Amino acid sequence: MSKAASIAFIGAGRMASAMIKGLRLKKVAPQAIACTGGAGKTGRALAKATGIGYQPDLIRLLTTADCVVLTCKPQQFHSLDPIIEQETKGKLVLSILAGLSLELLAKRLSQARNVIRAMPNLPGQIGAGITAFCSLKPLTKNDNAKVHRLLGGLGRLLLVPEEYMDAVTAISGSGPAYVFEFTEALRRAALRIGLPETIAATLAIETVLGAASLMQQTNLTPQKLCQQVASPGGTTEAALKEFCKDDLIGVVDRAVTAAYHRAQELSTT
Repeated sequence: MSKAASIAFIGAGRMASAMIKGLRLKKVAPQAIACTGGAGKTGRALAKATGIGYQPDLIRLLTTADCVVLTCKPQQFHSLDPIIEQETKGKLVLSILAGLSLELLAKRLSQARNVIRAMPNLPGQIGAGITAFCSLKPLTKNDNAKVHRLLGGLGRLLLVPEEYMDAVTAISGSGPAYVFEFTEALRRAALRIGLPETIAATLAIETVLGAASLMQQTNLTPQKLCQQVASPGGTTEAALKEFCKDDLIGVVDRAVTAAYHRAQELSTT
């Protein structure tokens, strides 16, 4: 690992990979980034794939770092060498660890100059995600720029008060799975009414993509757009009546509430 590495990743999974690719697109030199991960296989693989440094020794990893990015599993954070408190002294720490509050992070990393909690989502792997984040203390102009550089490659960023982070987890963190589940249901329904597999899958995915793009590019609410599709007495209205009969809105509300409550449980354990 180069002694010049100023950004240290603890964890080398998919989201770390996405963040590093984003940094590289922003012209951050690979020599300025290093990682460690698990038993070493993921860290070495990520370093080989991206050209960054790999350092299995935590102290050596953090020595020259100004920014420390926590992308390991939450349970791995709890088992990190206690030396991390001293080795993050004066550094900016950014965590994407689900369920770990700023209070908990700051207790373990008490000498960091600031601690950031972020919740990216799976589409961040292709730069199409949205990441909500909050900070322990107000961000300086310089650190705000660093946070945007670290997270910007994942997609859009949204600064929120920490009190909303569990709700964010239930909506945008878990939300892609809800969309995947609906798309799969649409594909299966297409098969049941006689469409071949390839046509069913293509129609389901492209319909979801097109509808999402339309919502993003217009100033109309989803409800207004729904009204544009549903003509009185038509096919869409017939389908929407079935959604209403089975309380689709209620099902989604209960699902999100379950995810929210679970996020709250995780943040207190």
